[in-house]
Order: sequence, then C-alpha cells, then structure tokens
Amino acid sequence: MSRPTGNTRLRAARTAAGFGSQQALADALSALGVTVGLKQIQRWESSSPPWPYPDARQALQQLLGRTMEDLGFTPPEGVADPRPPATVLAPPTRGPMRTPNTMQPASTGSDYLTVTRAHRQLYWSVAPATLHPAVAAHAELGEALLPATSGLTRRSLATALAESWLLAGRIEFFDQQVPARAQDSWVRALQAAGEADDPLLGSAILAHMAFIPGWSGNQPAVAERMAAARTYARRAAASTGFRAWLDAVEAECETRCGNTYTALRLINHGEDVLAVGDDQPDPEWMDWFSPVRLAAFKGNTQLKAGHLPQARETLVRVLEELPPDADKQRTVVLGDLGAVEAEAGRPQDAAAYAVRALELLETHWYATGMERVRDVRRALAPWQHEQCVRDLDDRLYAWGPVLNALTH
Repeated sequence: MSRPTGNTRLRAARTAAGFGSQQALADALSALGVTVGLKQIQRWESSSPPWPYPDARQALQQLLGRTMEDLGFTPPEGVADPRPPATVLAPPTRGPMRTPNTMQPASTGSDYLTVTRAHRQLYWSVAPATLHPAVAAHAELGEALLPATSGLTRRSLATALAESWLLAGRIEFFDQQVPARAQDSWVRALQAAGEADDPLLGSAILAHMAFIPGWSGNQPAVAERMAAARTYARRAAASTGFRAWLDAVEAECETRCGNTYTALRLINHGEDVLAVGDDQPDPEWMDWFSPVRLAAFKGNTQLKAGHLPQARETLVRVLEELPPDADKQRTVVLGDLGAVEAEAGRPQDAAAYAVRALELLETHWYATGMERVRDVRRALAPWQHEQCVRDLDDRLYAWGPVLNALTH
C-alpha cells in the first residue's frame, strides 16, 4: 500500500480548524492581509510543499495554531521553524526523540497497536490521571517512529497512532475537561489518520472535535465539523452503528446549543438507522457507543426539552441496561435522573440520585459525571436548607470529591 499523496498534515490541520476547502483557507488568509491564490495552497498541500514566505507562514500559524513542521513543511537549510504566535495555542514539545530513528521492522505497526488496544481497554477502569501520561507518551513514541517506517508498516502504525491521539483527547475533554489540550490531540490524531488514509477514523476524530464548539454553544462550528465527519463516513461506507453514533454526537451538541427539537429529530433518526441494521461490523476501536448509550443521549435531551416523564422513563431503562463496566456513563445517567427529579420538584429523590453518582465518582472519576452532579445541586437551590440537600453537600464537599476535581 503506497503512502497517501500530498501534504496530509496541512490538509488535516486545515479541516480541523474548520476550513473545509482550500478556497476557504485562501479567504481566511486574505482576511489577514495575505493574498494567496488557490494554486499556491494546492502546491502547499502537494507531496513537495514549497516553503511559504514570511507573511504567509505567520498567517498560517495564526489560523491553524501549529508550527510549520507540524503543518508538513520542511524549512530550508539554516532556517528555524518558529513557534506559532503567543495568542494561539502551541502544540506541546515533542519530547527527546526528534532525530530520525533507524528504519523499523515490519512488526512495528502490530507491536505498537498492541499497546494502543491495551490503553483502549484500560480507559474504562484506570483513573484518568494515571492513564493519560501513558497514553500521551505512547502517542509521542508513535510520532517519533512514523518517519522510520514505510509501506504497510507505516500505514498500520499511523492508524494506531491516530487512535492513541484520539484516546488522549477523549481523556482530556471528557475526564479532565481541558478542551484546548483535547483540540491539539485531536488535530494530531487527524493528521495521523490522514497518513493512514483512514477516512472512518478521520470521521470519528472530526465528530469528537464537534464537542468542543458544542459545549460552548457555537452551533455553526458544530455544523461544519459534523458535515466533514459525515463526508468522511460516507467515503468509508460506515456501519449503521457508526452512523447512529454521528447522530448522537450531533444531537448532544444541538442540545447544548439549545436546539432540543433538532436534537430529538437526530436521535429518532439514529434509532431508525440502528433498527435497519447491516452486516458490516462497527470498527473495533468504537467501544464508546451502543443502543443503550444512544438512549442515554435521548434521556438527556428529553430532560433539556422539559419532557420530564419521558426523560425519567428513558433514563431509568438506561440505568437498568448499562453493562457492568459502564460506571463512567452510569454517573452521567444518575446525574440526569437527579436533574429530572429536581425539575419535577422532588428534592429527596434528586439528592439521592446525586449521592449515588458521587459514590461511583469516588472510584471511577469522570469530570463529565461530576458536571452533571453539580447541575443537580444548582437545581436544588430552592431546597438548600432541607436535610436531604445538606446531606448531599456533605458528600459533595467531602475531601475525596474536592481532591478528585483538583487533581484530575
């Protein structure tokens, strides 16, 4: 298998930044006072990209938040590659192994994937603060090894590397709530997926990127990233499970943007997609989604839409059907059930659900779950002098939860 042609690193960074076409990037550069023709950007995204002139370099780094090396450019002899402007998040330092390694054996890709798979499985049981350094170091190792591979070995290594950066970003976003670091990890994941020419993995990464503007209520940015994710999924002839997950992702983002009607329509479409089914299995690495998890998305959206009886019914069923190893998701569902009961004016039931979530968070920390518990506590403000809420406060502000929130 030949290596994908063109400057995949620049193309991936452009797509991740929301510029869906080369012309869109040209227009953005023009807005910064840098006139660059479409043909020039095509040359930059070719297999042998020329070194841009200074103003163009500065503008590219400002728009994409990467060094020129990270964007696939090789500086001429004696020319330094400066970091991006201070106003833009710079990628973390790559670590000590910056010089090329000797050519790696054909087993490198499969050896590297073995560790990637182990990290994928450990995610569900190992504390984020413990697992994240190992995942990030493994991803850095993959980037250092990639230039020393070729052919099928390079492609298999790049695929596993993309998954490792995807997992690092998932921990940073969902478990640690550091979206800026997650964005950087997911850009690097998308670049690796481009090296592997793996559109399905690219679609998964782009969909995860939609969570960042979704959490901040930026619906146009969500739409751009989801459109790109769905395009990549079509290229890959994605399974019904994968396509239903895309509906779930977009639904959660639309819910956070206040568009609950649109979100419920997307979830209904996802349910219809799953009901049809197909013979194509979901990708091995997509272990974060199932019909019951789609129902969890639905229950949250019903809650935000004010459909309390439907939300309660949905979420109780989810709680009964979640597998034993889904304690992170279970904290989210318990939090949503607490919010349902608080909205229904049942503070004792609401506090009881929140306490159950806190009990799980003491052993299975999940920042998204703690966020749901805090939502419940805010909703219980009218009853804050009642004993059930005081008991919740005693649990919420105990040493364990407070230290978890500060150290994870």
